[in-house]
Amino acid sequence: APAAIVGDAANGGKIFSTACVACHGPEGKGVTGLGKDLTTSEWVGQQSDPQLVEFIVKGRDATDPLNTTGVAMPPKGGNVAMTDQEIADIVAFVRSIHQQ
Repeated sequence: APAAIVGDAANGGKIFSTACVACHGPEGKGVTGLGKDLTTSEWVGQQSDPQLVEFIVKGRDATDPLNTTGVAMPPKGGNVAMTDQEIADIVAFVRSIHQQ
């Protein structure tokens, strides 16, 4: 099996500030009606890093029963060119702001 990609939280914060900020806000605290607060999300805390990577890759359709905002999260935050390393970096950043 390939080695797991190690995320860089500092770089992840830079990517987050462009790809995720519109819905999750500059500090990851969420934008009402758009994106969840990632700093206090129980769901984030329950996911493994590979599960979070997979979630970001796939996104979540607005019709998904687990989608509580009614707003779709596009795959890769809408950036189809986002690399596996960049996604791992975003996960590392989200872990750095998440309050366990």
